[in-house]
Amino acid sequence: MRIALPSLLLATLTIATTGAANAATPTASLPEDAARNVVLVHGAFADGSGWRGVHDVLVGRGYRVTIVQNPLTSLADDVAATRRALDRQEGPTILVGHSWGGTVITEAGVHDKALGLVYVSALAPDAGETTAQQYEGFAATPEFVIETHADGFGFLDLTKFKAGFAHDASDADAAFLAASQVPINLSVFGTRVQHAAWRSKPSWAVIATEDRAFDQAMLQHMARRIRAEIIPVSASHAVFMTQPGVVADVIDRAARAASSKAKGG
Repeated sequence: MRIALPSLLLATLTIATTGAANAATPTASLPEDAARNVVLVHGAFADGSGWRGVHDVLVGRGYRVTIVQNPLTSLADDVAATRRALDRQEGPTILVGHSWGGTVITEAGVHDKALGLVYVSALAPDAGETTAQQYEGFAATPEFVIETHADGFGFLDLTKFKAGFAHDASDADAAFLAASQVPINLSVFGTRVQHAAWRSKPSWAVIATEDRAFDQAMLQHMARRIRAEIIPVSASHAVFMTQPGVVADVIDRAARAASSKAKGG
C-alpha cells in the first residue's frame, strides 16, 4: 500500500549554496570552552553513511565526529543509540539531527555533554507531543510516499524516491540511497517525547527550501517555536548529503557560539 506521510501518520495514530567544503579551519581558533565534538544522527529511510560529506569537512577542520547508526525500531532505541555515542565524547558536543533525527536529538539532547542542537530539515516536538502531531494543520507532501508493510515498517516508494527525498542528487546517488534505505517502524511517530532539550539548549535550524518531505510552513513553524537561529538552504530533503559544506558551516558556527548562548551571552 502506498500513502503520503501525513495521511499515514493519522492512520498509524488511529491504530496505535555549497560552503568552502575543503577549507581547513583548525579548532585551535575556537573559544576554550567551545564544543570540539560533533554527533550526527540520521533520520528515517537512511543510515549514517549519508553524513560522509559533512563528516569529512568537519574532520578536516579538526573536529571529532561520531555518526550514530539508528536502528529506527523505536524512539527509545534510537535515543539509546544516541546516548551511547554521547557517553563516549570527551567534552562538550554539538548534537545534530536530520528529519526524524530531530525528534531523537530533542529527547537525547538533555544529555549533559550536549552543548547545542542543530536541526537539519528536522522535526522538533515538545515534551508530551508526538512526532505525528507536528504535521497537523500543514500541507501534505504528495511526492514523499511511504510503502507500508504488514509488520508495521515503512519504506519510501522507489518510483518517487528521488522526487520526494533527493531531487537535487545525481541519479546514481539517488538510486543508491533508494536501494540502501533503512525502513522505520511507523509506530515511532505516535510515541510521545518525554524531554525537549531545545528548551534548555541553544538551537540552530537548517531549512532546505526545496524540501518535499515537509511543508515549508511546518519547518518554519518548528524552527521559530524552538527559537532556533534559522539558516535557509536551497536544497532537497537530502540537504545533509547534497550540501555538506553548508551544513558543516552551520555546525561549526554552533560549536563556536553554543557555550556563550548556553550561558545567556
